[in-house]
Amino acid sequence: MMLSDMGADVVRVDRVPGHGREGTEGRPTLDPLGRGRRSLAADLKDEAGRDVVLRLIDRADALVEGHRPGVMERLGLGPDLCLERNPRLVYARMTGWGQDGPYAQTAGHDNGYAAIAGTLGMLGSPDRPPEPPLNLVADYGGGGMLLAFGVVSGVLAAARTGLGQVVDVAMTDGAALLATTFHVLHGQGLWTWERGHNLLDGGAPFYATYPTADGRFVTVGALEPKFFGELLRLLELEEASLPAQMDRDGWPRLREALAARLASRTRDEWVEVFAGSDACVTPVLEPGEAVSDPHNEARGTFVTVDGITQPAPAPRFSHTAAPSPRSAPEVGRDSRDVLHELGLDWAEVEALERSGAIWSLPGG
Repeated sequence: MMLSDMGADVVRVDRVPGHGREGTEGRPTLDPLGRGRRSLAADLKDEAGRDVVLRLIDRADALVEGHRPGVMERLGLGPDLCLERNPRLVYARMTGWGQDGPYAQTAGHDNGYAAIAGTLGMLGSPDRPPEPPLNLVADYGGGGMLLAFGVVSGVLAAARTGLGQVVDVAMTDGAALLATTFHVLHGQGLWTWERGHNLLDGGAPFYATYPTADGRFVTVGALEPKFFGELLRLLELEEASLPAQMDRDGWPRLREALAARLASRTRDEWVEVFAGSDACVTPVLEPGEAVSDPHNEARGTFVTVDGITQPAPAPRFSHTAAPSPRSAPEVGRDSRDVLHELGLDWAEVEALERSGAIWSLPGG
């Protein structure tokens, strides 16, 4: 999605309907991140279907695959063959555990990858089991974004050297990488592995989330002394009567004072109090509310694609603005167009369709 958001022509190779769970005739695949790409439906177990995909790979800058190690090789689409045909190809392999290691062939999901990386153990309050923040840590942050970075880096290297390469993207690696700061702080004696006792994990009362009088929440991030002072001023709390900001022994009493004061008004009343200040107090918005937040509206942070509101492409570029996202494709919607771009004529395309090697969405 990130690559297509930035203008890359991304062709997704789908299973032929009826040959797997990816989709059925007339229905798109259930891919919430499918916007902006095209769909070629091909039977990779059919020699003619596999040849079509190889011809597509011959012209590609990058290939992205997310199977367990060895699956692409068994399909006859492994990196050795593909790089022999297209020496500039960036062959990006996305897995949870990586291409090697004792867990490489086992099943897994985001929470397991984040757990093995040690990152899940940092998340959550100290009186509850560690809680994954959705599947953002390994699947998306440590996986998808790391993959996009790897593909772009590989393409830049190929432009310079003329040589492609395999990019091994493991979600375990990415989940660990996201936590680099905290490993370094721990090594310096500035961070404890005990959850909820540190500056940024909810342990500090001036970097935490609090309920308000209406059952909603505000989050406080007044880390710097001047911001902390502004927080106390607008809360009408006397700094002299409270523990010092970095007095860890005094944090429970400071938390109690902040919680009691913030619980005395509604969330939106506090929004008015802190408006325009540097106290670093922000309302915790529901996702639906975030769409209409003035700042998000001003920046166009959300867009609507096919009637569904979703985050807009990011980051922003001054000279090469990202195109407006296109809808996710139905399976086989673009098969004929892709094949024509590869140089196949109508008769060849129709022959492939009759044989079942490729499939085109009727009317596509």
